[in-house]
Amino acid sequence: MQPQAVIFDIGNVLIEWQPERFYDRVIGPERRRALFAEVDLEGMNIRVDGGAHFTETVYALAEQHPDWRDEIRLWHDRWIEMAAPEIPRSVRLLRALKARGVPVFALTNFGVQTFDDIARPHYPFLSEFDRAYVSGHMKVMKPAPEIYQRLEEDCGFDPRALLFTDDRSDNIDMAASRGWQTHLFTGPQGWAGRLVAAGLLTEEEAT
Repeated sequence: MQPQAVIFDIGNVLIEWQPERFYDRVIGPERRRALFAEVDLEGMNIRVDGGAHFTETVYALAEQHPDWRDEIRLWHDRWIEMAAPEIPRSVRLLRALKARGVPVFALTNFGVQTFDDIARPHYPFLSEFDRAYVSGHMKVMKPAPEIYQRLEEDCGFDPRALLFTDDRSDNIDMAASRGWQTHLFTGPQGWAGRLVAAGLLTEEEAT
């Protein structure tokens, strides 16, 4: 079946997301390793992506670790530097699909404030999706089956007609188990090739 709609993950598909790289640059690799070993920054980020308030969550964790207060607050105060840069060819593919009239959705683990108040104003293409399914708003995250089911129920397409790309294999595996067509994103070149092979873009449009 030729795909009738395309679904993009955002982090590491349209925008690079490398917090470790940011901290290595700002505080150095040795202190970054110590910070990440002592403070559960990943758990904090998961809470935000699940719908917790961004500022309150980051600042509360900072107060729990006074020795790392300033470094933890960087996650909030300079967040856009971690969510950077955009991946230009992926953005071009998104826009080429839109120009072709192909419905394009986002399915992303992303906080409410980070998506609405920071990322979307900074990256205009994040407002170009036909629909954006954002975990913080939905209060459920990939790869939980519920978020996929809710997208299916809302978008109106047969799951077999959906083509989804994500950089995480667990997210891809869940989508595939529901009958979605999938592509594990390892770079825009491979994703472009998949879109061409699916008959959604020409070689020229996918450059």
